[in-house]
Amino acid sequence: MSDVLEDFETDHVKHSIGGFGGHALRRATHMIMAFIPLIYYSRGQDLADYVGLNPEQLVSLIVIAILFLEVLRLKLGIVIIGQREYEANQISALAWGGFAVALALLISPDDGKTGLNAGLYGIPIIFGLTFVDPIMGEIKRKKQNLKMAIYVGLLTSYAVWIGCHFWIGTPILASLLLAPLTVAGEVPKLRYIDDNATMVLFPLSALVILLPFL
Repeated sequence: MSDVLEDFETDHVKHSIGGFGGHALRRATHMIMAFIPLIYYSRGQDLADYVGLNPEQLVSLIVIAILFLEVLRLKLGIVIIGQREYEANQISALAWGGFAVALALLISPDDGKTGLNAGLYGIPIIFGLTFVDPIMGEIKRKKQNLKMAIYVGLLTSYAVWIGCHFWIGTPILASLLLAPLTVAGEVPKLRYIDDNATMVLFPLSALVILLPFL
């Protein structure tokens, strides 16, 4: 297992376009994505009004554009700095992440709240991707230790979810139940579905199922 993990994580850098610089850009992109829910919940209405749409329509339009560009990229076999060589022939992690984040914004309930408080579920779900994924990835790459990555990932995920409980009122029960699913979404290495999607879709799906009890 350690040999497989070492080869896998080494390849993430070796086969990233741009080498280590591309790998670093990939990690930085994750962190920057944390601003997406903050902008959406605090300024989404203003941005949507500017183009004559409502916030949900704006998100849908953006994700449709992302998917269109991804189809075009695949047709041309293009990879950009930070992407991996194999992404020339399959849906990229960036596209998967954009799709999953859009679903989180569209599906996560706001419990009738406004402003950042409306992101009581959407923010921690997306923050799980933006913060937990790069931390776990770097531990696996540098330490070659999956168990350590999982433990640190759980601590980080619980910090995100419980922090959101005190910050924007995320129910504590949801925080306790959904935080591990963010980490669970990072562990399996599926061939065609990137963990940028599963780290969002796992807790989002559980939220939809558990919502009647929350």
